Amino acid sequence: MKLFLVFFILLLSFSSVWSSVFNLPADPNESLIGASPEEPLYIHAKQEDTLLDVARRYNIGQNEILLVNPEVDRWLPGTQASILIPSSRILPDTPRKGLTLNLPEYRLYYFSSDNKNVITHPVSIGRQDWNTPLGQTKVIQKKADPTWTPPESIKKEHAEKGDPLPDVVPAGPDNPLGLFALRLGIPGYLIHGTNKPYGVGMRVSHGCVRMYPEDIEKLFPEVKLGMPVNIINQPVKVGWFNQKIYIEVHPQLEGEELAYDVLYEKTMELIKKTFFKHNYQQELVVEAQALRKALEQKNGLPVAITRPVIIQSDPVEDLF
Repeated sequence: MKLFLVFFILLLSFSSVWSSVFNLPADPNESLIGASPEEPLYIHAKQEDTLLDVARRYNIGQNEILLVNPEVDRWLPGTQASILIPSSRILPDTPRKGLTLNLPEYRLYYFSSDNKNVITHPVSIGRQDWNTPLGQTKVIQKKADPTWTPPESIKKEHAEKGDPLPDVVPAGPDNPLGLFALRLGIPGYLIHGTNKPYGVGMRVSHGCVRMYPEDIEKLFPEVKLGMPVNIINQPVKVGWFNQKIYIEVHPQLEGEELAYDVLYEKTMELIKKTFFKHNYQQELVVEAQALRKALEQKNGLPVAITRPVIIQSDPVEDLF
């Protein structure tokens, strides 16, 4: 009982102060949510904070906060460093229904049943030798206070490290599944909480999808049995906002990296697809420097890479 109380107090202390709920664009062809990318948000850490504390407070995963703040010390950011907080995102290219998990982004999207809002949270995914599977599935079970029966493969791995596991781990704060779990139609895979929240936003699990305890607690009552789940691999997302095309580039999963030329060609195809989908009447040009910088940095921030055709000296590349 005392251990659970400590866990609950910690949960309250780390509840996110950053809203995870965004209005869906009124135009179904638009796909940027949140604040304008041209108005970045910077904050300062508290004296006792690590960068990972800041990430959790603002509902960001570990990889994400490090990518957008490469010059900030992970363990001692200090109170003077300006920390960039991602405040806009491009929606994945999937039906806006149910749950979408974009693995390279380490992020989950939940689309409300009234199709007005989208809720998004950081997640952890399976490491390279325990890949989280791609494809379409659905939620087949919801379980509060789940127990965990470790598969033999995981028991063997732990035993080899001198950390043997019991046949069944009881429900509670020491359970790796946390306090809530959603079972998917893919046998053996769950979306669940965790007793190791600082791993959220990384490739560390045995294939399941982990969430911050406070996030799965909020999501759990919203999810219905049979809800569709899309698990996708979209390192480059392209979207339309304010008469411009934006791209958001994330590092590709380890072992799946593409050469720059191949990534560039695939991105140009996505850009053209977005242009024709929106049926925009004015000719646009792609800003070559902005596109190259986004593809090289791969920091996950939406970047405008087009503008209307005008005469200028900056290097541009015709979309058509």
